[in-house]
Amino acid sequence: MPFDKLRSALPLAGRVEETEGAIGFAMQQELLAVVAGWRPEGQAVILLADRFYGTPAMIRWCRDRGWDDRLRLKGNLIARWGAIQTTTSALAWSGCHYCEAVTLTGKRVTTNIGILRDPGHAKPWIIAMSAKPGYLTTLGYTARWGIEPMFSDFKSRGFGLEQTHIQYPDRLAS
Repeated sequence: MPFDKLRSALPLAGRVEETEGAIGFAMQQELLAVVAGWRPEGQAVILLADRFYGTPAMIRWCRDRGWDDRLRLKGNLIARWGAIQTTTSALAWSGCHYCEAVTLTGKRVTTNIGILRDPGHAKPWIIAMSAKPGYLTTLGYTARWGIEPMFSDFKSRGFGLEQTHIQYPDRLAS
Protein backbone atom coordinates (compact mmCIF):
# COMPACT_ATOMS: atom_id res chain seq x y z
CA MET A 1 0.00 0.00 0.00
CA PRO A 2 1.48 3.41 -0.91
CA PHE A 3 2.27 5.56 2.12
CA ASP A 4 -0.16 8.30 1.12
CA LYS A 5 -2.99 5.72 1.28
CA LEU A 6 -2.06 4.57 4.79
CA ARG A 7 -4.78 5.52 7.25
CA SER A 8 -3.17 4.41 10.49
CA ALA A 9 -0.16 2.62 11.84
CA LEU A 10 -0.45 -1.00 12.89
CA PRO A 11 1.84 -2.10 15.71
CA LEU A 12 2.93 -5.69 15.15
CA ALA A 13 5.23 -6.23 18.10
CA GLY A 14 6.81 -4.47 20.99
CA ARG A 15 9.41 -5.05 23.60
CA VAL A 16 9.83 -3.32 26.93
CA GLU A 17 13.24 -3.31 28.56
CA GLU A 18 14.51 -1.45 31.58
CA THR A 19 17.70 0.33 30.50
CA GLU A 20 19.87 3.28 31.34
CA GLY A 21 19.35 4.65 27.82
CA ALA A 22 18.61 3.41 24.32
CA ILE A 23 18.39 -0.38 23.94
CA GLY A 24 20.77 -0.41 21.00
CA PHE A 25 20.51 -1.68 17.47
CA ALA A 26 21.30 -5.34 18.27
CA MET A 27 18.13 -5.72 20.35
CA GLN A 28 16.09 -3.75 17.80
CA GLN A 29 17.41 -6.00 15.04
CA GLU A 30 16.32 -9.13 16.93
CA LEU A 31 12.74 -7.87 17.18
CA LEU A 32 12.65 -6.67 13.57
CA ALA A 33 13.94 -10.03 12.32
CA VAL A 34 11.01 -11.77 14.03
CA VAL A 35 8.49 -9.29 12.60
CA ALA A 36 10.04 -9.55 9.12
CA GLY A 37 9.31 -13.28 9.21
CA TRP A 38 5.60 -12.60 9.74
CA ARG A 39 5.30 -10.41 6.67
CA PRO A 40 3.42 -11.97 3.75
CA GLU A 41 5.50 -12.22 0.57
CA GLY A 42 5.37 -8.96 -1.36
CA GLN A 43 3.73 -6.98 1.48
CA ALA A 44 5.05 -3.41 1.66
CA VAL A 45 6.41 -2.20 5.00
CA ILE A 46 6.80 1.31 6.33
CA LEU A 47 8.77 1.49 9.56
CA LEU A 48 7.90 4.50 11.73
CA ALA A 49 10.20 5.01 14.69
CA ASP A 50 11.27 7.61 17.22
CA ARG A 51 14.78 8.98 17.59
CA PHE A 52 16.11 6.09 19.67
CA TYR A 53 15.64 3.96 16.56
CA GLY A 54 16.66 6.55 13.96
CA THR A 55 20.23 5.43 13.42
CA PRO A 56 22.35 4.80 10.33
CA ALA A 57 22.28 1.08 11.19
CA MET A 58 18.46 1.04 11.21
CA ILE A 59 18.29 2.98 7.95
CA ARG A 60 20.66 0.50 6.29
CA TRP A 61 18.69 -2.45 7.70
CA CYS A 62 15.47 -1.09 6.19
CA ARG A 63 17.08 -0.34 2.83
CA ASP A 64 18.65 -3.81 2.62
CA ARG A 65 15.14 -5.30 2.90
CA GLY A 66 13.36 -2.82 0.65
CA TRP A 67 11.36 -1.37 3.54
CA ASP A 68 10.18 2.21 3.44
CA ASP A 69 10.94 4.27 6.54
CA ARG A 70 10.19 7.43 8.47
CA LEU A 71 12.66 7.59 11.34
CA ARG A 72 13.12 10.54 13.66
CA LEU A 73 16.81 11.40 14.03
CA LYS A 74 18.73 12.88 16.90
CA GLY A 75 20.38 16.22 16.19
CA ASN A 76 23.92 15.09 16.94
CA LEU A 77 24.49 12.89 13.88
CA ILE A 78 27.22 14.04 11.51
CA ALA A 79 25.71 14.70 8.09
CA ARG A 80 27.13 15.51 4.68
CA TRP A 81 24.81 17.24 2.23
CA GLY A 82 26.60 18.01 -0.98
CA ALA A 83 29.82 19.79 -0.03
CA ILE A 84 28.54 20.76 3.44
CA GLN A 85 29.53 18.70 6.48
CA THR A 86 27.45 19.54 9.54
CA THR A 87 25.18 17.94 12.13
CA THR A 88 21.58 16.96 11.59
CA SER A 89 20.59 19.66 14.09
CA ALA A 90 22.49 22.39 12.25
CA LEU A 91 20.94 21.18 9.00
CA ALA A 92 17.48 21.45 10.58
CA TRP A 93 18.17 24.98 11.85
CA SER A 94 19.64 26.09 8.51
CA GLY A 95 16.20 26.88 7.15
CA CYS A 96 15.92 23.95 4.74
CA HIS A 97 12.77 21.86 4.90
CA TYR A 98 13.66 18.95 2.62
CA CYS A 99 17.13 17.59 1.89
CA GLU A 100 17.81 14.79 -0.56
CA ALA A 101 20.81 12.45 -0.52
CA VAL A 102 22.18 13.30 2.93
CA THR A 103 24.99 10.97 4.02
CA LEU A 104 25.03 10.19 7.74
CA THR A 105 28.18 9.63 9.82
CA GLY A 106 31.14 7.48 9.01
CA LYS A 107 28.69 4.67 8.19
CA ARG A 108 28.08 6.32 4.81
CA VAL A 109 24.33 5.70 4.87
CA THR A 110 22.47 7.96 2.49
CA THR A 111 18.92 9.07 3.26
CA ASN A 112 16.51 11.88 2.58
CA ILE A 113 15.55 14.25 5.38
CA GLY A 114 12.41 16.25 6.04
CA ILE A 115 12.18 18.84 8.81
CA LEU A 116 9.03 19.44 10.87
CA ARG A 117 8.90 22.71 12.81
CA ASP A 118 5.99 22.45 15.20
CA PRO A 119 5.08 25.70 17.00
CA GLY A 120 4.60 23.70 20.22
CA HIS A 121 8.14 22.27 20.19
CA ALA A 122 11.38 24.12 20.81
CA LYS A 123 13.40 21.89 18.49
CA PRO A 124 12.60 20.89 14.92
CA TRP A 125 11.91 17.24 14.23
CA ILE A 126 14.41 15.69 11.83
CA ILE A 127 12.85 12.83 9.89
CA ALA A 128 14.94 10.44 7.79
CA MET A 129 13.00 8.78 4.99
CA SER A 130 13.51 6.57 2.01
CA ALA A 131 10.97 8.53 -0.05
CA LYS A 132 11.54 11.85 -1.77
CA PRO A 133 11.12 14.40 1.01
CA GLY A 134 8.17 16.75 0.83
CA TYR A 135 5.44 18.07 3.07
CA LEU A 136 3.24 14.95 3.00
CA THR A 137 6.05 12.39 3.12
CA THR A 138 7.58 14.17 6.11
CA LEU A 139 4.20 14.51 7.79
CA GLY A 140 3.73 10.76 7.26
CA TYR A 141 5.95 10.26 10.31
CA THR A 142 3.09 11.49 12.48
CA ALA A 143 1.08 8.33 11.70
CA ARG A 144 3.03 6.74 14.55
CA TRP A 145 1.15 8.96 17.01
CA GLY A 146 -1.93 6.81 16.48
CA ILE A 147 -0.22 3.93 18.28
CA GLU A 148 1.70 5.98 20.87
CA PRO A 149 -1.10 6.00 23.50
CA MET A 150 -1.35 2.22 23.34
CA PHE A 151 2.38 1.71 23.85
CA SER A 152 2.42 4.32 26.62
CA ASP A 153 -0.30 2.33 28.31
CA PHE A 154 1.76 -0.86 27.95
CA LYS A 155 4.85 0.82 29.39
CA SER A 156 3.03 2.32 32.37
CA ARG A 157 0.64 -0.52 33.20
CA GLY A 158 2.25 -3.64 31.77
CA PHE A 159 0.80 -5.89 29.12
CA GLY A 160 -2.25 -7.04 31.10
CA LEU A 161 -5.11 -5.85 28.90
CA GLU A 162 -7.49 -5.97 31.84
CA GLN A 163 -5.47 -3.13 33.41
CA THR A 164 -5.68 -0.73 30.47
CA HIS A 165 -8.05 2.18 29.83
CA ILE A 166 -10.43 -0.12 27.95
CA GLN A 167 -13.90 0.48 29.41
CA TYR A 168 -15.13 -3.13 29.28
CA PRO A 169 -12.12 -5.44 29.69
CA ASP A 170 -14.38 -8.43 30.43
CA ARG A 171 -15.38 -8.43 26.73
CA LEU A 172 -11.80 -9.27 25.72
CA ALA A 173 -12.26 -12.90 26.79
CA SER A 174 -15.18 -13.46 24.36
